[in-house]
Formats: sequence, C-alpha cells, structure tokens
Amino acid sequence: MKSAQGSMGRVFVLRLEDGDSLPGCIEQFAQDNSIKGGMVALVGGIGAGTLVVGPEDGDADTIVPMTRAFAAAHEAAALGTLFVNAAGTPKLHMHTTLGRGDTTLTGCIRQGIDVWKIAEVVIFEIVDSGMVRKLDPTFNLELLSPE
Repeated sequence: MKSAQGSMGRVFVLRLEDGDSLPGCIEQFAQDNSIKGGMVALVGGIGAGTLVVGPEDGDADTIVPMTRAFAAAHEAAALGTLFVNAAGTPKLHMHTTLGRGDTTLTGCIRQGIDVWKIAEVVIFEIVDSGMVRKLDPTFNLELLSPE
C-alpha cells in the first residue's frame, strides 16, 4: 500500500452540456484552474462512447483491456480521482455505471464518453498530498504514487 495525506481545498461545481467529452473537458478544467489533485463525482446523461470493462485475461502478465462501445442516451453515475502525472498534466481516472432500460454497463471512461444533454460534476480539490500519476511498466498505466 502507498498512502499520503492531504487537505481539502476548493470545491468546484460544473454543469457539462450536450456533447462535452470526458475525460478531456474535466482534465482541461483542472489544468485551467491549477487543480493538482482531487475527487470527482458525476451524475447525468451520457450519450455515446467506449468503456474499458475489464482485462481480457486477469492472470496475464500484460494487461490487455476489454472495451465496449455504446450509443444512445444512458443515465450515469460516476466517481473518480484526478491527479497530475509526472509532466504536471491532470489525468482523470473515473469509473461509471450507465443504465438504459433494464441493462447496465460499468467501466472506466479513459477511452472517452460524451455527455447527453447535461451532466453535473463536483470536484473536491485535495491539496498537498504529494500524490502524482507515474507510469508503472508492469501495468502500462499511470498509477497514483507518492512523490
């Protein structure tokens, strides 16, 4: 386990609009507002995109992600962390559950999803934690690490 302690900073409330693309719009907002770390919650509508829905083989040495594309309006609830990488660029790691009718789809949004009509986002800034996303060659992912 790796851990760090930080403090609560600012709280931002965003209304995303039809066609806004995640994770890009939240990462850009974080860049524009000098947010280095935080927690992000979202509720609203998602219209289309692709989710990472698991590894192809959970026992393999190299992680090969499974993805699922979807279209049409879905209800969404999502939670994520937002921290800068080694280059100082904010990166969002967010998982969402999408529902439409009697079906649900859950996964990571890193491949990209688009807002349908509106989505409400709250960003709770975490300051002075010292956590950054560093590339882990085992997983080929930027993982949270204390500086």
